[in-house]
Amino acid sequence: MIQRNEALQLLAAHATPPSLMQHALATEAIMRALARHLNEDEDVWAITGLLHDLDYPTTAENPQRHGLDSADLLADKLPEPALAAIRAHAAEMNGGRAESRFDYALRCGESVTGLISAAALMRPTGIEGMEVKSVKKKMKDKAFAASVSRENIRQCAEAGLELDAFLALAIEAMRAHADELGLSK
Repeated sequence: MIQRNEALQLLAAHATPPSLMQHALATEAIMRALARHLNEDEDVWAITGLLHDLDYPTTAENPQRHGLDSADLLADKLPEPALAAIRAHAAEMNGGRAESRFDYALRCGESVTGLISAAALMRPTGIEGMEVKSVKKKMKDKAFAASVSRENIRQCAEAGLELDAFLALAIEAMRAHADELGLSK
């Protein structure tokens, strides 16, 4: 399996822009925390989170390939369940579907990063002191971080967590990496 340093080099080689790198790092942190909570392989889940959008710079104009090209690029670097999760995270675009807990975890984990990041940027203290209730309030405001799929975030239930527990886990995972993610003030 690919190691983190090699994964970061791969992201750099694919011209990952800074905003997408922040998203990848946030997803990595959340997926590691989810794996720990669900007693899954933390390294596999974290690397999958880190690399799930590897193809985004090249599929932005061809969204029906998003997730599929990443899985193809990583075929010899990740186990099949990780590749399936990468394909499933963009199921609405590529015609796939989520089936496993891993699939749903990646879908909700990568989706919530945008909501939490946007909320943190609006706060004078960044992510520090952020509470679940404030993120839930932002979820209800469809105009806030409008591109974030609330439906995907709610799929945390299929991954094995209630919404409040999932949001608490995601906030804490991102808070632990606040400096790296640019979310501390």
